[in-house]
Amino acid sequence: MKPYLRIGCIVRPHGVQGALKIMPETDDLSRFRSLDQAYIEYPDHYEAVKILEVKIQSSSVVVRLETCGSVEDALALKGRFLCVDRAHAVKLPEGSYFICDLMDCDVYDTDGAYYGKITDVYSTGANDVYEIEHGKLSVPALSKLISAVDFEKNQIVFHADILREVGLFED
Repeated sequence: MKPYLRIGCIVRPHGVQGALKIMPETDDLSRFRSLDQAYIEYPDHYEAVKILEVKIQSSSVVVRLETCGSVEDALALKGRFLCVDRAHAVKLPEGSYFICDLMDCDVYDTDGAYYGKITDVYSTGANDVYEIEHGKLSVPALSKLISAVDFEKNQIVFHADILREVGLFED
């Protein structure tokens, strides 16, 4: 499991004093209000940053960081991700998972058949849909479908009979 979770992408400067406009990658925008520290994701490391101010807009968030005081500073962060460590992640209800943890998990059924890896997760409103092997199989994220989730083994097991009922197979 990844030690840091993405909560938003820095899309552009906001104003002239280095504030950042963030497109959230979380369902709960209010989670930004309690942040006083976060991490900027770089290709080879994460850099801790202190958050000075948060303003929640209708579908985005504006954040001021201690280390970002100009438009130039903000432009240098464009396209980077704002992250939190696992200790400061939102607590999920039982049976809910972070999408980044599901990605690349091996998928089996209770009969032992292997279907491939989860390659994408789509939010549809009613429930998420897991895409396996780039569309070879798509399944709704239903609690009755999931037999076991083991992130240490990087695998998910679906109930075979329910998978046959709700799975959308490519062929």
